[in-house]
Amino acid sequence: MKTKHANLRHWLEATRPKTLTASVCPVFLGCALAYSDGVFRPEVALLCLAVALLAQIASNFANDYFDFKKGSDGEDRLGPERAVAGGRIAPAAMLTATFVTLGLACFCGLGLLFYAGWWLIFVGIAIAVCVLAYSAGPFPLAYRGLGDVCVLVFYGMIPVCFTYYVQAHSFNVLSFLLSLSAGLLSVNILVVNNYRDYEQDKAVGKRTSIVYFGRRFGRFLYLFNGIMAVVFTLPLFFLPGVTLWIAPLYIIFFLLFLGTWRELIRFQGRSLNETLAHTARNVFLYTLLLVLTLLLR
Repeated sequence: MKTKHANLRHWLEATRPKTLTASVCPVFLGCALAYSDGVFRPEVALLCLAVALLAQIASNFANDYFDFKKGSDGEDRLGPERAVAGGRIAPAAMLTATFVTLGLACFCGLGLLFYAGWWLIFVGIAIAVCVLAYSAGPFPLAYRGLGDVCVLVFYGMIPVCFTYYVQAHSFNVLSFLLSLSAGLLSVNILVVNNYRDYEQDKAVGKRTSIVYFGRRFGRFLYLFNGIMAVVFTLPLFFLPGVTLWIAPLYIIFFLLFLGTWRELIRFQGRSLNETLAHTARNVFLYTLLLVLTLLLR
């Protein structure tokens, strides 16, 4: 494979910027909850944001490299062309960038130890291991139907709960429930990817949940995740000071979500890339709604 000389645009595209809402949004949500409780610390929030962004970018780089090595990104790929498979970035350069970016994420994470204690290093180790184990190693999680669980945990539960924890020095039930809401909506980004790539994944032995259970299951899972994301948010409206006038905006969001779900049912092949973008947009909009609800208490 002939590789072109990679430029800045190629590297920016390799970060998959349209998907980065999955790491930014849960941090914003954890910060909004901390602000609502009067414990917000901007310097800690910036460190959390840096860790989340860098870890996702490292994961995207690793996925680009290891999927290429496994032959998952062939010429019949329906999603956006990958940097290594497309010859825009050399495999060795992508692997190096993976470890450099992951190292930067770990370095920023070390800064959080001064605010939350040494034991937080185990959370950082878990994040670093998942970044690589998602698509590499003897048991790649994305190839064993565990990608959805990884997204729920590492793009929902951990960033929301621990962004709140390092500022408040405590956990609470609301941070856990909101982390599930954020995580489930982010899982839908992966659901669309795997739904679109069902035939290709099946052919190369990538056993996603959609490959295991079929596209009909994928349509159900997408709808279920959206419904449960709203359900886990309901306790928010029982908090003192929450303005109920914002409730109709949640109804509007859910109607928008249903429209995106209908796209998943109607579209096929590369047309689902539009649904993928809309799903990422939904994650951002719902997080914005939750943040506004918390800040206006």
